[in-house]
Amino acid sequence: MRSGALRRRLHHGDVDGRRNENYETSGLDGLDEPLLGNQDYNERHSEGQKLEEIWDEEQRKEHLHWAFLFSNLIAQWAQWIANVVLGSGSFIAQLLHLPSNIQNGPSQKLLLPALSPLQEERLRNLQQRLGVPFDGSRLEHQDALKQLWRLAYPNRELPSLKSELWKDMGWQGPDPSTDFRGGGFISLENLIFFAKQYPESFQRLLHKQDGARADWEYPFAVAGINISFMLVQMLELQSGKPSSVAGIRFLELLGEDEMAFDNLYCVAFQMMDAQWLVKRASYMQFNDVLKSTRTQLERELALEDVSSVKDLPAYNLLRR
Repeated sequence: MRSGALRRRLHHGDVDGRRNENYETSGLDGLDEPLLGNQDYNERHSEGQKLEEIWDEEQRKEHLHWAFLFSNLIAQWAQWIANVVLGSGSFIAQLLHLPSNIQNGPSQKLLLPALSPLQEERLRNLQQRLGVPFDGSRLEHQDALKQLWRLAYPNRELPSLKSELWKDMGWQGPDPSTDFRGGGFISLENLIFFAKQYPESFQRLLHKQDGARADWEYPFAVAGINISFMLVQMLELQSGKPSSVAGIRFLELLGEDEMAFDNLYCVAFQMMDAQWLVKRASYMQFNDVLKSTRTQLERELALEDVSSVKDLPAYNLLRR
């Protein structure tokens, strides 16, 4: 049985590495501080696994490892080149039509360019989604939770809304609704979107099928809530209009794809798991992994040739 001292709330500083930081919410109460709990998992493989299955698994491990390292290398090289160019003087920056106040790093604040009516509408719709808390008494929220179970376990019987079986998915206890106190309804929508659009990746992450796993793994469902929360903070979606490079670039992606946030969520979840494997992390390192995931995602969003979520190097880690 896990010690109660290990259960703790993820604070803002835990998510993005900066402590005692305040965020403007603009009246949006759906997302607050998500809770990361603990969860026991069964062994991934049976003792009777066939030799060819083991070989296939080793090939998948190697592919995931090198794909992640390659995407990380591309982002770092692009950032280094940008720093060299921008550091060579304001004259070059003017030629590139870049704001004169740009400094090194993807989190630097910028002036938000004028948004198109389509971007304005989609940003407004997304912020409305963020303002919806999960309410276990609402039938549509109950139905969404049941839908997630059916997508996750199509061959298993649907449990009641309060059942120990929900722990299999990575909820903290028998009542999943208690874990949404900080994530809002959008975090459940994100999980459902992931399961429907990228079912192979969803299943592999749910069942921890890639790489050498830790004895104490991150709980899948609650980790998903934390990823939703991290993205909202990184993109500054609750502070009116964003002013960071990542937030402004995201608005460009939103102009191309109405579901850009949900697609970016899937990339972030897959990227987090890849970071987890590369770092050989265990439960207590989850916050560090989430922080490095945010840093890597900011770098990829800052790449000049990214015009859609599918252009992100880490998108190639996803499988349908």
